[in-house]
Amino acid sequence: MKALLVCDTDWVRSDVHSALIEPGTILLDEDDPAAAAGRATTEEVDVVVADLQVGSMGGMAITRSMKEAASVNGDPAVPVVMLLDRNADAFLAKRAGAAAWVRKPFTAFELRAAVAQALDAP
Repeated sequence: MKALLVCDTDWVRSDVHSALIEPGTILLDEDDPAAAAGRATTEEVDVVVADLQVGSMGGMAITRSMKEAASVNGDPAVPVVMLLDRNADAFLAKRAGAAAWVRKPFTAFELRAAVAQALDAP
């Protein structure tokens, strides 16, 4: 699996790396949310893990830009797992079209399950 993490917070980045790094997994970091869709396309990632708040652009905008980039190319959108600040933010993740989400702080099991759900999503 190749994943792109869009995050600008050190502790979140560390937790995601700890949860997802295993043999056969490539985890790329991106701290510029505006570059996420382009990088996901050029790097041919399987899934994007996006923090709800990244710089001037949040997880909702990142998810929408992933869908827009895919529609321009006629490709299926790369699924996005959104990292939420509150349980109530699940509404935002669903509305943006995220394939899965998990609330911070999360356990490794919770994040791996959300990524698996996103990869299995149609």
